[in-house]
Amino acid sequence: MKSMTRRELAASLLAVPAALGQAEAGFTPLFDGRTLDGWLLMRGRGRGYVVEGGAIVCPQDGGGNLYTEKEYANFVLRLEWRLWEGGNNGVGIRAPLEGDAAYAGMEIQVLDDEAEVYQKMGLKPTQYTGSVYDVFAAKRGFVRRNGAWNSEEILADGRRIKVTLNGEVITDVNLDDAKDPAVLKKHPGLARAAGHIGFLGHGTRVEFRNIRIKVL
Repeated sequence: MKSMTRRELAASLLAVPAALGQAEAGFTPLFDGRTLDGWLLMRGRGRGYVVEGGAIVCPQDGGGNLYTEKEYANFVLRLEWRLWEGGNNGVGIRAPLEGDAAYAGMEIQVLDDEAEVYQKMGLKPTQYTGSVYDVFAAKRGFVRRNGAWNSEEILADGRRIKVTLNGEVITDVNLDDAKDPAVLKKHPGLARAAGHIGFLGHGTRVEFRNIRIKVL
């Protein structure tokens, strides 16, 4: 994992959520920092998702899929997230409300890649953070662990998907480059032009804040 400088660590821990500060030019907040207004919980488990300290939290005793009420086609999504040992979640894009977002839509993986449980499991290249899950692999080694905030940008512009994590472009792909008939059959969501944005919880604590979007 790429190490953080003292200045980067301080900024990560002390950054003020955008929803609580000044709006970012050209971007619209998707989260008001206080409530889950504008979001829908699907296939929820336990407590689902809660709001704590200006963040949307998937608690360990919760989970399910938390989607935006609105659908989006082409956009730049910016957000921050943090996780702890074994954390596992994902950002769904162009997803329908029903079905598995990783296949019926697309999932940008959020995972504590270096956790012992996953290293023992033997991750596929397409299961690491920032990957278009199970289709396109991301560059590795840029996840900040153990409760440090990660800054992520997801660009969805036509057939291009680009993921930038902590200032490093880790995925930049053309969806049309997925040509294997078996992959296309397994992932019909690759053909979708629009859908919901969501958080895809797996019963581990992961937090999200500073969630904002620019429609292209």
